[in-house]
Amino acid sequence: MKSLHTYIQIHKTTKRHATRFSIVVVVLLFGLFMEAYMHDFNLVYITLFFVFSLAFSAGPIGLLNLGNLEAAFKPSGRFFALQEGKIVLQLHNNSSTSSWSITVHHNKKEVTLLPLLKGHATALLQLPFTPQKRGMFSYDACYLQSKYPLSTVRFTREIPSRYEGIAYPEPKGVSLHAFMQENETYYGEEKEFDGLRVYDGSQRLSHIHWASVAKGEMAVKRFSKETRTRTLDFVFERMEGTVEERLSQLCLWTLECEKHHLSFSIHMPHKHLTSTKESIDEILVYLANA
Repeated sequence: MKSLHTYIQIHKTTKRHATRFSIVVVVLLFGLFMEAYMHDFNLVYITLFFVFSLAFSAGPIGLLNLGNLEAAFKPSGRFFALQEGKIVLQLHNNSSTSSWSITVHHNKKEVTLLPLLKGHATALLQLPFTPQKRGMFSYDACYLQSKYPLSTVRFTREIPSRYEGIAYPEPKGVSLHAFMQENETYYGEEKEFDGLRVYDGSQRLSHIHWASVAKGEMAVKRFSKETRTRTLDFVFERMEGTVEERLSQLCLWTLECEKHHLSFSIHMPHKHLTSTKESIDEILVYLANA
């Protein structure tokens, strides 16, 4: 991975030098042509013939370098609004010869670099993409590019397919733990004594450790919590904030419930969602299109 990162940095630096070098080469070739024309030097004619032969032979090599590649988008992970995700692109070399210096471009911007793809090999590239809003999105206008072998000619090949996906609401808001703490009498119960802590004024009076008060120290008893098996209920119309803020909050709670294997239900204005009936992805899709 470190060598690949180094190669990419070198590649970006050499791109600028290659442009300057191409200009110098054109000027030198023009000077050689004028020298040959004015003084009739056969050696200069031979040199020019060799240079142009090399340049023209680079064309078929560059075409084969990209012509043997097949590109296709593959199913990717979940996408969330305003958060970077990865779109998976599969490249397959269907020939026995290797392909070199392949870059993937999206909307004329370079996305990623593949230095080498050996013959009959397959590579999975992760293209970074950040949806700007929730809902359906399309990732298209992609093409492959390479300047192999001489970096003087740019070869491109369009990727005909497109990736279509859905971006879920941005997961943000109050954590599920904080929500359950606020409603601990409904969603949790005290399980085991877990030591003492300093009284800060927010704890219940029934939790005060009176023995510590007699010693001149105000402390409260701390208990570990045991979550009850009842289903967590989230009601959209009782939540605070804008529509987007509520959807983001519900998306966050949905992901946290999935992580902790908790059953939950969401009461939307026109639909009741339950994790025991709908899958997590089905619930997220509904939130994305709400």
